Amino acid sequence: MENPLTPEVLADPVALTRALVDIESVSLNEKEIAHHVEEVLRSVPYLDVRRHQNTVMARTDLGRAQRVVLAGHLDTVPLNDNFPSTQDGDLIYGCGTSDMKSGVAYALHLATTLAEPRYDVTYLFYEAEEIDSRYNGLNLVAQTHPEWLTADFAVLLEPTYGVVEAGCQGTLRAIVVTTGRRAHAARSWRGVNAIHAAGAALDRLAEYQARTVTIDGCVYREGLNAVGIHGGVAGNVVPDRCEVEVNFRFAPDRSPAEAEAHVREVFAGLEVNLVDVAAGALPGLTAPPAREFLAAVGEAPVAKLGWTDVSRFAALGIPALNFGPGDPNLAHAPDEHVEIGKIRDGAATLHRWLAPV
Repeated sequence: MENPLTPEVLADPVALTRALVDIESVSLNEKEIAHHVEEVLRSVPYLDVRRHQNTVMARTDLGRAQRVVLAGHLDTVPLNDNFPSTQDGDLIYGCGTSDMKSGVAYALHLATTLAEPRYDVTYLFYEAEEIDSRYNGLNLVAQTHPEWLTADFAVLLEPTYGVVEAGCQGTLRAIVVTTGRRAHAARSWRGVNAIHAAGAALDRLAEYQARTVTIDGCVYREGLNAVGIHGGVAGNVVPDRCEVEVNFRFAPDRSPAEAEAHVREVFAGLEVNLVDVAAGALPGLTAPPAREFLAAVGEAPVAKLGWTDVSRFAALGIPALNFGPGDPNLAHAPDEHVEIGKIRDGAATLHRWLAPV
């Protein structure tokens, strides 16, 4: 297939966004888009290009004192009558426009047009961010080629609507279990209703006062919520087990172990089974490239309320920020779209930051 990522398209982040959106790449189907991206990057003489499965890495080696990473995922959620892209005035509609092919367009545009950046740059285009972490290209690279991620600072091109979102929250899921004694509903006094007992867990959640934490000027709001409940055996049986699934979004000043201990403290006396937990990431504002990036943006950063792959960089000791043109509130929506003005503004910001002084 002819590569739609022509030199004319690569020169314009807006046209490039549409071209990327028009290459279908639902998670685990990134082979075609990875092929086109790799082909383009291998034609650039100043880039060293490597590939692992459907993750493509390209890097400059100019002997600069510092190295930065621009990273974006190639996959999207399943299509929802929003493919291929369309344009209406200043808006480009389509699956992945916001999350995050407009951000990927930044990196691919810069990789192919900026031969002498002020830092050495690693451009990382990775697979399978939208599904289970065992498929995540960034996770796989960290395991198989960790040297690809070596850097002083990273920008994850997540949708932030042109605002710098610093660090990210951690996330934890757990199952709170209440038990009872099964009985026929006609003789309910002979049993103990586990669903009724779950009221104690729900009462604690209703009364819970979540922390608000300020770190490096960024305000992180925590939250502990029930997100699911399961119990019951049959319409005529008093149930002997009930499970309440809870989600804890915690500020990055807590470690995963501290987050787990806090949840167990909230539900003291009840059975709590940890399902999964992922660390947050501190704001990462102190590295010199980060300060220079913030100066190029010209606006104060805000806390990232949510979990992103900046956590994977933080785990490697690399400070990282989120920055992209898409609106995160539109990610995964059937009317997902991105503003052309936001694409152009963000591309100009990144060029201002990376261009030689």
